[in-house]
Amino acid sequence: MLTQKDSKKLPVIGITHGDINGIGYEVILKTLCDSRIFDEFIPIVYGQSKVFSYYKKNFNMEDLSYTLIREVRQAQPGRINFINHTDSELKVEPGIPTSISGKASFEALKMAVDDLYKKNIDALVTAPVNKNNIQSEQFNFSSQKKYINSFCPELTPLMLMVWNNLRIGSVTNHISLKDVPQKITKDLIVSKLKVFNETLKLDFGIDYPRIAVMGLNPHTGEGGLYGREEIEMITPAVKEARDNGMLVFGPFSADGFFGSAAWLKYDGILCMYHDQAMVPFKTLAVDGGVNFTAGLPVIRTAPDHGTGYDIANKNIANPDSFRHAIYLAIDVLKNRTQE
Repeated sequence: MLTQKDSKKLPVIGITHGDINGIGYEVILKTLCDSRIFDEFIPIVYGQSKVFSYYKKNFNMEDLSYTLIREVRQAQPGRINFINHTDSELKVEPGIPTSISGKASFEALKMAVDDLYKKNIDALVTAPVNKNNIQSEQFNFSSQKKYINSFCPELTPLMLMVWNNLRIGSVTNHISLKDVPQKITKDLIVSKLKVFNETLKLDFGIDYPRIAVMGLNPHTGEGGLYGREEIEMITPAVKEARDNGMLVFGPFSADGFFGSAAWLKYDGILCMYHDQAMVPFKTLAVDGGVNFTAGLPVIRTAPDHGTGYDIANKNIANPDSFRHAIYLAIDVLKNRTQE
C-alpha cells in the first residue's frame, strides 16, 4: 500500500474515454483492474461514470471501485479517480458511431486537454475516437493530435509510433496519397528531423540518436527514373540535417530497409507518408504499439488502434497497447524531469 509520502512522487495521468460505443472503456477497465499499476501513477479518467459502470457490469468487474471527483486536486492515490464531463445520462450503443458518442468524445477530450495545458495533470493518454462523429463547430480537426497541437500553433509536432526500440515518424500523415508529393519539401523534412532528433534525446534519453530517412518513390527513384523527390528534396534535407550535427542517414528504399531488418540499426525512422510508416509498424508491433506526439511542451500518448466498433462490448479487446501508452507517458515524463 502506498504511503502518503510515496504518493506525492507519483505522476498524475489523465485518461480520456474516447468513443463510448467503442472499446475505450474496455481497455481502460482491463488496464486499471490490476491494482499494482497504482504504484506507478495516479489515474484520472475523464468520462461519464454511469457509462463506466455500464461496462463494468457487462465485463463482470463490478468490484472495481472508483472515486468521483470534481477537480484534479481531489485525486486520491491507489485508486481510480473519475471526472464526469457531463452529469447527463448518455445512451450507449456498442459498435455504433452516434452523434451522442461523438459529442461525449470531444467533451472529455476538451476537459482533459485544458487540465493538461494548465499543468493540473502530468500527461494525457487518449482512448480512440471516431474522426467523423466527433466533428463539430468546436472540433474541426482530422485527429485528436491536431486538436492538442492547436494550442501551440507555432510548433511543428511529429507523430511517432513507438514499440520497444522501434520509433517511426512520418513527414505527412492524414492526407490523400495523391497530395503527398506536393506536400513534401526540403524545409519540412528538415523541420521534422529536428523535432525527431530532439525528442529522441529529451524524451527517450538517447544522447546521439541515429535517424534513417526513407525515400518516397520505388527504389528511391532509381536516379530520377521513378521520380525526382529524392534528388531535389530528400537527399538535400538529409545533407542539411547532417551539416547541422544530426546523425541522419538515407534516403533508403522502404521495402529493402524493413525487409532486411535494417531498422534495428537506428533509433528513429522518418517515413514520407502515412502507410509507408504504418504498414511496417503494425506488422512488427502487432498489439503493443503506442502513438506519441513529439515536439510539444505537454505529454500525450495513445494506443495504436481505433475505436474497434466490430468487437465493442464483446470482452475480447486487447489492452496491451493502452497499457503501454500509459507506461510510455510515465517514461517520457521521467526523462523530461530527471536532474
